[in-house]
Amino acid sequence: MRTLRSRRAISPVIATVILVAVAITVAVAVAYWMGGIAGQYTKFEKVEIQSAICEWDNTNDYWKITLKIKNTGTATATLIGVFINEVEVDKYFDDLPIGAAEAGTDMNTTQTITSGATAMIHIYVDGPGTGPWMTVSAGTTVNIKLHSAGGMDYVKLIELV
Repeated sequence: MRTLRSRRAISPVIATVILVAVAITVAVAVAYWMGGIAGQYTKFEKVEIQSAICEWDNTNDYWKITLKIKNTGTATATLIGVFINEVEVDKYFDDLPIGAAEAGTDMNTTQTITSGATAMIHIYVDGPGTGPWMTVSAGTTVNIKLHSAGGMDYVKLIELV
């Protein structure tokens, strides 16, 4: 009969190999886990106004400002407000054809743009002598600001023509 003292343990070399393999496996698992967490906290929104075109509509007496925007960030951007000279616009339109002013929505409407996507926003400004924009006329430069749910502001200066 064998006693406990006569038992042999595993070799120190084998024990070292097992310990190193376990340590490497744990290190790889932690690295993947931390990479996933870091990816969640490093996403950002960045909206670029690629182009801005202003047109005067003689029939309806308003300027139509068309903004082509692109989200170049890594997170979805949600635009929640449009401002002209720091005054919130009461009507703006998402991809509506010209002449659709009567189908406008109020500023409770949001525009969501996924990462890498582009969108068109149409903003209609009343002509001179009407509404809150009595003082603007052709040749006036206005400050268009898009405000996002993430707290970012994206600004473009546009001359009314």
